[in-house]
Amino acid sequence: MQIYKELNTNKNLSLALGYFDGVHLGHQKVIKSAVDFAKKNGNKSAVITFKDHPCCHFYGVCPKYILSRKDRELEIEKLGVDYLYELDFDEKICSLNAAEYLKNILVKYFSPSSISTGFNHNFGAKKSGDAEFLRAHQKVYRYKYFEIAAQKLDGEIISSTAIRNYLQNGEIEKANKMLGRNFKINGKVIHGQKLGRTIGFRTANLIYPNELVDIPFGVYEVMTQYGKGITNFGIRPTVSASQKAVAETYILDFNQDIYNQNLQVEFLNMIRKEQKFNSINELKKQIKIDIRKIQI
Repeated sequence: MQIYKELNTNKNLSLALGYFDGVHLGHQKVIKSAVDFAKKNGNKSAVITFKDHPCCHFYGVCPKYILSRKDRELEIEKLGVDYLYELDFDEKICSLNAAEYLKNILVKYFSPSSISTGFNHNFGAKKSGDAEFLRAHQKVYRYKYFEIAAQKLDGEIISSTAIRNYLQNGEIEKANKMLGRNFKINGKVIHGQKLGRTIGFRTANLIYPNELVDIPFGVYEVMTQYGKGITNFGIRPTVSASQKAVAETYILDFNQDIYNQNLQVEFLNMIRKEQKFNSINELKKQIKIDIRKIQI
């Protein structure tokens, strides 16, 4: 997949439009619609999105993301997309109304063979464009429009908002079902205070990405590229309360030195909330209990 940060002329594409934070099951349906149409008709597919959420421009505050930009790119690539356009949501674009955006951006640069969006997609200044607008202009600009209906799980519409809420409430399993994969963080393993090894539980420490949605301080069952483990995410109130939250991961049956190497931690479920114990011995006992829970 080729990634472009600016517009260029790239004709006869099957387009998928959206921000696609999380690339959840609903987003995947939209993107696969464009990919499938491209394959059937012998052309290429492209996702047209933005580097940052439009809210960053309109309100000056960016929402907490479900995926880092790099991980969003990787998940989109897995769906078979040929081109990814990550554009700046600047004055040039945000000031265009729906008709101008369709004609002067989508048609001018891409001459789309098809356009796919979710049922609730809006675009253009003051959200002047929607599914009905794109459907009404199919014949004018000679593209086929696909509106992807709401995808539901257990009767609830799958959405980035719902996933954020589940993550913020520690309902990791529900969030993962809507994502179609596990919520994860990535980063280089940093040096901590090396207290874990003194109590028999050596951990790999990551700074929790500031741009990602905040999950509750607590202990989580996780999976890493080295195997299953438990992650304590929080400020370590028992051993040395810190103002900066750290994700400390104890990997089962693993004792390698991985400092400064990349670690991927996938969150499977929340075991318990973070708590302060009266002694190190109490903490050690609880860690053993936590480990037994994930070994069952």
